[in-house]
Amino acid sequence: MDILLYIFIFIMGTVFGSFFTLAVYRIPKNQDITHTHSYCPNCHHKLGFLDLIPVFSYIFLLGKCRHCKQKIRPRYFILEILSGITFVLVAYFMNISVENLKLTVLAEGAFMALYLCFIFIMAGIDLENRKIEKSISMYGILVSIAYIVYLCVIEHASIYRYIIYLLFYIMILILDTITLKRYAKNSYVNGVILTAITMAIFTGEYVMINTIIMTSLAVSFNLLLHKLQNIRKRVRREKKDYGKNISYGFYLGVANILNLLFVLAWYKFFI
Repeated sequence: MDILLYIFIFIMGTVFGSFFTLAVYRIPKNQDITHTHSYCPNCHHKLGFLDLIPVFSYIFLLGKCRHCKQKIRPRYFILEILSGITFVLVAYFMNISVENLKLTVLAEGAFMALYLCFIFIMAGIDLENRKIEKSISMYGILVSIAYIVYLCVIEHASIYRYIIYLLFYIMILILDTITLKRYAKNSYVNGVILTAITMAIFTGEYVMINTIIMTSLAVSFNLLLHKLQNIRKRVRREKKDYGKNISYGFYLGVANILNLLFVLAWYKFFI
């Protein structure tokens, strides 16, 4: 029976992944993500049911739009697969099974699903546009507050630890508001900090520290690779602001999910 449960979770994960691709494409363009029907970004033809089946539609249509035959970017297929796999791994490492479907387990699973939505959409948008969308940050904050209420009321967790995080939220939001008024634009750094706070609330300090370390290593490797490529191409004047073009939110998201899976697996098999 657990196999059927995980198959269902994988399918739900791919459905979420399909929504993630839509959100990553539309949110930066200020387009509606809930009521507007899905359409081909090339010919704008409304997609039917057979065009919207996660994973399978991409395979059966050979990665092309059924109407204009334009190639569909592989990222849609990859994100749906990764989303499905991530949902299954998280559920498995959290010991979610048919025999263990208690209300608290379902609540923890639901909050984790909402958190993964935040991570996938935030990272996807940042990778494409190098931008932490304010609406996604606010979504993460609201889900975090709901999660804190759940932990303190239902699981009787200590509120003092989370008060510190809430104070950090308030300070960064005030700073972001001041930045917005002064420079008429959102601060990318503030968005990254808000993302890190949300990650710490959901995954804990240990995972967050490892996330920062892994992100720092990945960014350093990226910078080193870029410098080596410039040396190989004999570029005399290297752009000093290359670091400003790195999608730090994307690296944070990937590192956080990997570290979360590692810690959950460690607790499942060794503790």
